[in-house]
Amino acid sequence: MMTGMERLAAAANGEQADRIPVFCNLFDQGAKLLGMSTERYYSSGEFVAKAQLLLREQYGYDNLWSLFYVGREAELLGCRRIIFAADGPPNVGEMVIKKLEDIDKLQVPDDLAAHPAFREVARCLAILRDKAGGRYPICAYLTASMALPAILMGMEGWLRLLLLGPAEARDALLEKCSAFFRKELDAYRAAGADVIIYSNPFGSTDLVTMRLFRELSLPWMRKDLDGIDTAGLVYYCGSARFNQVIGQVIDQLGLSCFYLSPLDDVAEGKAAIAGRGLACGVINDIQLVGWSEARVEAEVERIIAAGKPGGKFLFGTLLMPCGIPERNIVAMLRAAYKFGSQP
Repeated sequence: MMTGMERLAAAANGEQADRIPVFCNLFDQGAKLLGMSTERYYSSGEFVAKAQLLLREQYGYDNLWSLFYVGREAELLGCRRIIFAADGPPNVGEMVIKKLEDIDKLQVPDDLAAHPAFREVARCLAILRDKAGGRYPICAYLTASMALPAILMGMEGWLRLLLLGPAEARDALLEKCSAFFRKELDAYRAAGADVIIYSNPFGSTDLVTMRLFRELSLPWMRKDLDGIDTAGLVYYCGSARFNQVIGQVIDQLGLSCFYLSPLDDVAEGKAAIAGRGLACGVINDIQLVGWSEARVEAEVERIIAAGKPGGKFLFGTLLMPCGIPERNIVAMLRAAYKFGSQP
């Protein structure tokens, strides 16, 4: 039987495998599996790594995650309070930037690997690398410079600054966020991450106009990635659609893996990529909370039927809410293995 890494490599190279790769993103389920609160669970890289290994073994999918919660990036930049929910992901409980003057005070750590907020992430990665390195892709989630300010000052504050200015303050913040992204990427790769999810909702024309995409989003993404080896980087727009911009992203950024939105037409996305990279068809996993098992299977079959012809395709999920019944997780993965292994 092939490993997850072998399946992913085969898909990326357009080669035959026993089935398409299947990425299932289970995060907060780890706390439930280990019988502990999310706050205690995310306090230890050992807990997160243990749960990731157990969940992958239980369900048989092809990836592992080093992600704790997105607010971890805010902690690396000075956030002192995270809100832990009983039935959902942790969230930022304090804005690092409360007024424009705080942008000047924002400090990007010189050595992220030595930062206390990165210590447990590095511990998680070390365990995953030791137990499954080279056999299953270890994923990390990094926020692009255009999207990171929303975590630091709130979406409303960031949109106001982005669209209305002052441009000098906006660009000063983006410079720091881009520098942070590059250091964060180095730290995660050095710690053992194989696949980097490059998350930028502002890389989608669902959030910005095509003019703003070209005038702001693309230039800042180029700055993020200038001189960086883009192998293993996955373009992800936080579930927002981006079929319209795939061609520009390939031409200007050199990226070759695209985690499509559940709202994107999968066949259209594959056609836009035109064999120049790997496409991931993504299920709207929020709907799995209420769908029947038959409905889940039909949706998986539809996505794979649209994306699998021609190869260079995998199946994936978004953030898999804790409210999804166990039976629907099983139904989704069973269908992905079934339809993903058919000729």
